[in-house]
Amino acid sequence: MIKHIFSDMDGTLLTNRGAVTPTNIKTIKNLRIPITLVSARSPMEMTPAIKALGLTETQIAFNGGLIFKRINQKFQFLNECSINIELAASIISAISSNFPKVSVSYYDCTSWYTSKIDYGIKYQQKLTGQKAMVSPHNKVLQQASFKVFKIMIITFNAAEILKIHDMLNQLNIASISIQQSGLSYLEITSIDAQKSRGIDYILTKEKLNPDETAGFGDSYNDLPMLNRVGLPIVMDNALDEIKQVAQFVTKSNEESGVAYALQTLPAFHIQ
Repeated sequence: MIKHIFSDMDGTLLTNRGAVTPTNIKTIKNLRIPITLVSARSPMEMTPAIKALGLTETQIAFNGGLIFKRINQKFQFLNECSINIELAASIISAISSNFPKVSVSYYDCTSWYTSKIDYGIKYQQKLTGQKAMVSPHNKVLQQASFKVFKIMIITFNAAEILKIHDMLNQLNIASISIQQSGLSYLEITSIDAQKSRGIDYILTKEKLNPDETAGFGDSYNDLPMLNRVGLPIVMDNALDEIKQVAQFVTKSNEESGVAYALQTLPAFHIQ
């Protein structure tokens, strides 16, 4: 039987509009198994779903870069790995110079920053309900104590995503991880920020074996998680490449596919 569940958010637990369906809420609230959201999102962007589902367990943000709990409306940060601040500034400058039309922003543990409100920022604000703080990059990134957990690039041009990815790969920076999330996002985190790292933290804490865990995902950045859990479940809206790692392909995120799997598979023993 499964003793802990891990779930991606965008494209998995959430609809395309960024909401948790009533069916997913009802099913998860009736679940007697701990569930951890494992997301590329920041803690503040994860909070509406955490509240809606009534989750009290340890949660994983920034693809494993920040592990936290939300207790009494406050964040308790348990484990973190950020990008070197000088390196983050250099990467942001390189992207902004070579691809001036793409949306570039970045996060510390509690806030989201950008130098301008463009189409990508507007899209993300609508999706997550969060508001970006506008300030020149050099002003924010010169603060000695500032920590960058994620650099986010948004473009709806698929060819441009590939070009940016190629440029970043050519920089050959060993200390960062570059992952594509969905079709329009590139996310840069510390090399140590992997969804599997967050899962290992919880496995160690709860003394669980991977075979006692299940994971839900839909995208490339979910592969470390799906390959780490005992029961990998992939959404019907995922690419075929992601579905190849699944033991079970559930319904799409628009059809409450997480709830469907929880209700269908005997490993979850819902009563």
